[in-house]
Amino acid sequence: MPTIVHFDLPADNPERAKKFYEKLFDWKFNIVPMPTPFYLIETKDLEGNPGTGGGMGKRGQPGQQVSNYIGVPSVDEYIEKVKKLGGKIIMPKTAVSG
Repeated sequence: MPTIVHFDLPADNPERAKKFYEKLFDWKFNIVPMPTPFYLIETKDLEGNPGTGGGMGKRGQPGQQVSNYIGVPSVDEYIEKVKKLGGKIIMPKTAVSG
């Protein structure tokens, strides 16, 4: 069944947000070498097993919100399903490393 496989959190101050989420949820953050600070986030489920991973970087625009990424067996198949159900494709199919 398709499920969320990654999430992105925009933050005005990523270092401050990192400290907040570390204390709040015990999430682990690993910095990725980029021109602006970007962190990969490791989470755990309620039983302590690895959970959905995420990313956090500087907010790029006002009103930018949390983004969730859903894994599906075929992007092309699900693009067609979205269109048939009256949805819109707002970003073309894009390769994601890893």
